[in-house]
Amino acid sequence: MLHTILPAISTTCIAISAIFVAFGWYNIRRGNRDTHRRLMITGACFALVFFIIYCSRTTLIGNTTFGGPDSLRLFYGIFLAVHIVLATVAAVFGIVTLILAFSEKFAKHRKVGRWTAVLWLIAAPTGIVVYVLLYLMYPGGTTKPMIESFLSHF
Repeated sequence: MLHTILPAISTTCIAISAIFVAFGWYNIRRGNRDTHRRLMITGACFALVFFIIYCSRTTLIGNTTFGGPDSLRLFYGIFLAVHIVLATVAAVFGIVTLILAFSEKFAKHRKVGRWTAVLWLIAAPTGIVVYVLLYLMYPGGTTKPMIESFLSHF
């Protein structure tokens, strides 16, 4: 049961995080610094909750393999790899962006933050698509340790 509930919760956290980031970006473009700050910190907190749930689930339960047709396995594997790279880069950029903001290095924060927001607003929807493919459209894949699950798509 946890292997299906936790992915739904973590994916919801990703969606909420992206919404907060989008509204945060909108607000800074309008000059609303305090609102921007609160929205971005909230978005980062939801991303952190996702990460904690994902890492805990991966460590304790494992990852679920793609249960769809073999004809889509390669497509899914490539899509998953792109998502993982985007999400990882966005997470690293997110940490750097937050450090720059809290260090009050706003010129650098502004430059890096633009890229961070764009990356996150691409990575989050791809994560939602992965969830839909893995748990809603083609449920039934087995749960395996992370690396074995990932490599089975190729």
